[in-house]
Amino acid sequence: MCSSIEGSRRFYEQRVAPMIRSSFPEYENKIAAGLVGEGSDCFGYDDFISRDHDFGTGVCLWLTDEDYRVIGQKLSEEYEKLVDEVEENGLTARLRSRRGVMTIHGFYSSILGIDLDTESGSISEEDWNSLDHNCLATAVNGVVFRDDLGQFSRFRKRLLDYYPDKIWKERIVNALHKFSAAMQVNYARCMSRGDYVAARLCHMEGLQSAMELFFLMKRQYPPYYKWTFRRLSELGAESNEKSSERSVYSENSGRYAKLISTFADAVGDKSVWEGKTYSPSYINLSDPIVLYAERLAEQIVAMLRENGLTEGIDPYLEKYVDEILEDM
Repeated sequence: MCSSIEGSRRFYEQRVAPMIRSSFPEYENKIAAGLVGEGSDCFGYDDFISRDHDFGTGVCLWLTDEDYRVIGQKLSEEYEKLVDEVEENGLTARLRSRRGVMTIHGFYSSILGIDLDTESGSISEEDWNSLDHNCLATAVNGVVFRDDLGQFSRFRKRLLDYYPDKIWKERIVNALHKFSAAMQVNYARCMSRGDYVAARLCHMEGLQSAMELFFLMKRQYPPYYKWTFRRLSELGAESNEKSSERSVYSENSGRYAKLISTFADAVGDKSVWEGKTYSPSYINLSDPIVLYAERLAEQIVAMLRENGLTEGIDPYLEKYVDEILEDM
């Protein structure tokens, strides 16, 4: 099956680029083009199931604010004519709003949810703190087909260069605390009380935090939640393929997705908590969820060491919070 990215590239090269060359020749080298943004197609994850909604051929055409004021409306009209000529395109109004002609500033600000200076490429610490992992993944996915002017790609690279070190460490600390609180403290408390609904919530919080930590260690943005595990699995495989030396980190990366899947499938064993009095020093490894949580914690600590964030080996993750904060 041909991916949407491949189909969109052909549409651009065969229809859109010639239209621009013919109707807007003086702007040909000022119009950036590609397929980036919202939708599984921009991540390359579209399949037959994805095609039941918001699916169709289209591209993004990005202009500076100044150029948009001059040709934006006319370029949009010509582009929409080409889209309408595609048989069985089925573009919904929502998908049309994600494709077509737009400003560089408008594209990034809309996806990231804040007004950003895309021309200078500067992002304040306050802005970095407000940005969401998933939105950042959406802003840098897909493919840029052409960008002679370079402004769209420069800001894209600014985001791909990842969080500043201070923000990166703060996000790691937050995720470490969430995992530790959920899986190394509160899960046992809830099971000891017989509060199995709350224990299940702890399990899910731990699962989410463990995946978030992996992406932070890889300096990658996780996509929308339904694609997070798929991307994590890809990154784990890539680590093994690209690693010239079998480091602890690359080996852990290759196993991490399997362990995440096992942890997700695990079911808490109520029977092993019967008659147990809660103690913060007792780790009930007879419960599969606790067992796999501790295995995940061991691999997380290995990745912390690989990233130079600790020399410790203790799998209790809360102890690394202050250590990392003190080093900031």
